[in-house]
Amino acid sequence: MATVTERQHWMKTLAKATPAELAEHVSKLGELPEYRFLRSPEIGLAVVRGRAGGSGGAFNLGEMTLTRCVVQLTELSEQTTGFGYVAGRSQQHAELAAVCDALLQQSQWHDRLQTGVIAPLRERYEEKLRSQQQQTASTQVEFFTMLRGE
Repeated sequence: MATVTERQHWMKTLAKATPAELAEHVSKLGELPEYRFLRSPEIGLAVVRGRAGGSGGAFNLGEMTLTRCVVQLTELSEQTTGFGYVAGRSQQHAELAAVCDALLQQSQWHDRLQTGVIAPLRERYEEKLRSQQQQTASTQVEFFTMLRGE
């Protein structure tokens, strides 16, 4: 059984992946077990909250579109439930994320998904972050102050 932190990490990775990347990696797994929808993919809104200065009082920043889906594996011995919450309006992305979440909770699928789906997606996401940080750092301006002699 995965810990809460492990599950949070793989759910974050699934949500941050692009729908095309996720579909590509999942297609390489072959035939997946059957599942049924407990909540078919549906599009909705969520309120995004922020804090002034990172530590001030919370305020409503605005709304964002998200898609959620809940599936239950029916073919395996344990009827595992998987959840998918993704930003945007991609129903396929939410469905694949939910199926992957359910499969990652199964011991016979866990390692296959970790190496075939989660690890490559996490690596791609971290590569994108590094590239973004390098671009940001290259435009950083260093300010300095010269003291006037008095």
